[in-house]
Amino acid sequence: MKIIKIWRLAFAVLAAFSLASCSSDDDDKDITNEINMSVSAEPGVMYDLFDSWGEHPIECMRVMTQDEPGQWQNLHFSDIKGFTYERGHEYELRVKRTILANPPQDASNRTYELVRILADKKVEDVAEPLEKVIKSEADIEYEQQCPIEKYAIAKGGEYLVDSDGKVTYADGTPTPEFDKHARIYLENILDKSHPLWQAGARYQATYAYVLSPLTDEIRLVPSNRSAVLFKNILTESEMAYVQQSMPQGETLHYALILANVYKRGIQKVEFTIKKK
Repeated sequence: MKIIKIWRLAFAVLAAFSLASCSSDDDDKDITNEINMSVSAEPGVMYDLFDSWGEHPIECMRVMTQDEPGQWQNLHFSDIKGFTYERGHEYELRVKRTILANPPQDASNRTYELVRILADKKVEDVAEPLEKVIKSEADIEYEQQCPIEKYAIAKGGEYLVDSDGKVTYADGTPTPEFDKHARIYLENILDKSHPLWQAGARYQATYAYVLSPLTDEIRLVPSNRSAVLFKNILTESEMAYVQQSMPQGETLHYALILANVYKRGIQKVEFTIKKK
């Protein structure tokens, strides 16, 4: 009887090991199937994995797969093997998607290959505008349906700076020091029912034109759609003035014209810097 029980136990252990091995084998296999994919005529904006500050926006495709309806995703222009994206064209594709069991480090676990183009529709008014020199606020061209009140500067846009260059909000809440990536944070205040809430790159703050009270020069600086670096807004010479020469209690009024990936204006926001 004991021998039978031992054999039963050994068989159960062997069966469990076999199931685990099968499960492990399945986990190590790539999963490939064909799906339909929509590609927007409007390009999107994405950032490199190592661009943690969002300083270098990359134009990309916006796609949506049949098994994730309503969820637009960003893909590099070269991410669908055999497919060439043309701005201003709306596509319906049949693609082969492979979900990799062991993707390369720091890379997506999905690859795509074009099977065929199901539809290709030309959409008007999506071409990228020609870039021009900006010498005054009047030179800044606004996107269609803009300016629009989409963003607001966090905490009312009032900042204090002391003689050491330390930046805080007006209520005394600390932020990182000037050279440690202090930021002007942007809040999306647009009602979620508004059609531009999840619109494409045309209505995302990818850049900002800086209108400074200390110079007539208009500078274009990057934004990561949620913040603009303080050190990009105030030049070193401007911060030196605030620290060393600006009288205590004096206030400087700055403005930012938020712009999309095409460097067209979205809206104007303002903030103040007060010498503490």
